[in-house]
Amino acid sequence: MEIANRTLTVDVVAALKYWPEIIWGGQENPTDPVDLTVLPPFFNEVLKDLPWWNRDWKVSHVEPARPLEIESDHHGHPSRFTEVSVPGTVGSGGGESLPFVAKIGFAGDQLIRFQAKIGDVVLGPAVAPAGRLEPHPFARVLTGLMDLRGIPVKVMARETARSMSTIHMLRSGRLNPDPLLAQEIAKALGMSEADVRVIAGLENAGAAPGRPG
Repeated sequence: MEIANRTLTVDVVAALKYWPEIIWGGQENPTDPVDLTVLPPFFNEVLKDLPWWNRDWKVSHVEPARPLEIESDHHGHPSRFTEVSVPGTVGSGGGESLPFVAKIGFAGDQLIRFQAKIGDVVLGPAVAPAGRLEPHPFARVLTGLMDLRGIPVKVMARETARSMSTIHMLRSGRLNPDPLLAQEIAKALGMSEADVRVIAGLENAGAAPGRPG
């Protein structure tokens, strides 16, 4: 799904920035209501660009957005975009309905990120090209932690007694981390094993009895 270079209308931006639950410092009254009916057509327009999307399903109801990140240069810690979540409902012509929530990131009037959750299914732009498996999310974190510490692949392979190809596969997301790997990586990074297991999504995984060859 292509979301880059979409320009949001003034009404859509106003609806995404309508946060009635927030009372800013010095504000005595809630924000004046805006027209939220512009959001369902906007969401439906984005979703219909999915080639497999069933156009019988439509976003039929939305609630006010909830800010997750606000574009600002406050206290010298700038945020370059605003991101909000918008809960609602999708329904089909057959009368079925499912809960819906969208996550929208935008800078000015430019849409830069979009994700939708319909029922328990998450829809969003892929990281890998079409036809290729999505990388394990641990890859990006491991790569960042190694780079911050100045640990090259060769050193990580030596510290974990693994092959360099194994470390490359972990950094590219082509290999899932297991509990034993998490233990070895934690030691090499100078972190607790518990922390690395949580980061790797292994907080409920049991200890591995051995390592792969």
